[in-house]
Amino acid sequence: MKKIALTAVAALALVVTFAFTLVQGWKISDKCNITFSGTGVNGIFKKFSGSIAFDEKNLVQSKFDVAIDVASINTGNGLMNKHAKDTEWFDAAKYPAIKYTSAKIVKSGAGYTATGTLEVKGVKKEVSLPFTFTAAGSGATFAGTFNINRNDFKVGKPGGDVADVIKVEVSIPVTK
Repeated sequence: MKKIALTAVAALALVVTFAFTLVQGWKISDKCNITFSGTGVNGIFKKFSGSIAFDEKNLVQSKFDVAIDVASINTGNGLMNKHAKDTEWFDAAKYPAIKYTSAKIVKSGAGYTATGTLEVKGVKKEVSLPFTFTAAGSGATFAGTFNINRNDFKVGKPGGDVADVIKVEVSIPVTK
């Protein structure tokens, strides 16, 4: 009987410990700003969704599992938007989302780096994304700037009028 009671106490302690080590879940605001720019192209993706679990004191348990709605692309030019959604570029009908899932998040310099899998047009590559986290009251903002080589993901044809390396800037406001 003592053995059963000790096992039950140990299991309860494990559950309580686990409950207190869960990281903060953040709700993504619809005010996200995901811009891209390069020679011959610039614009914004207007829809971003997913889940963010992040705690500066518990990076091991922190995780991003997010997606950009490809159809929400806006280059400021209707014809260019149509081409961007077509099969040569993003193929929005077949691949409606650009996805990123982190495998680890570490402190780096004045910010953080998330390393994980970026999937564009069905092509998956490990990518490290630097970002900052700025808390303000019950909200916060994740922000980062990085470059992506579109050829790595078979987006468009190499060379031509559009730069191969595209600068991406993100600003993701979140609330608790």
